[in-house]
Amino acid sequence: MIYECVILKKITVMRHIIPFFVSMLIFSAGLAQDQTSLPQGPTIKWENSSFDFGDLQRGDRVETTFKFTNNGTAPLIITNVEVTCGCTTPKGWPRDPIPPGGKGEITVAFNSVGKYGRQNKVIKIISNAVSPQNQVMFTANVITKE
Repeated sequence: MIYECVILKKITVMRHIIPFFVSMLIFSAGLAQDQTSLPQGPTIKWENSSFDFGDLQRGDRVETTFKFTNNGTAPLIITNVEVTCGCTTPKGWPRDPIPPGGKGEITVAFNSVGKYGRQNKVIKIISNAVSPQNQVMFTANVITKE
C-alpha cells in the first residue's frame, strides 16, 4: 500500500513536470527562430535582378539600370561592381553608404559589337551585405543586320 502511494505521487508529479518541460522547449525554439530570422547588417533587395534586352542588332549599344533597397539594419557600402566580359561596363553605382531603407541603382552598359546569338551576362556586386552572393544578370539575343 505504501509502495502504491509513492508510485501515485511520482506519477502525479511527472504529469506536471513533463508538460512544463515540453512547453519550455517549444517556447525556446520559437525564440531562437525569431532571433535568426532578422539578419543583422545591410541586405540588398533587388526590384528586378534580371533584365532581357530581347533581340539586338550586332553593333547595338544598350544599357539598363538595376534598382535596389537596403532592407537591412546597417548602412550598405558597395565597393565594386565586377563584370565577366569586356562587352559589359558598369557605368555607375552609389559610392556613399546607403542607410537602412535607402534606395540605390546600378547602371550597366552592353556593347554587342563582335557578338552573335544568345548572350547571358552576370554582374557581381561587391559590398558589405550579409548575403555573400549579390548579383544581377541580363540577357540579349544578338542578330546580324540584314
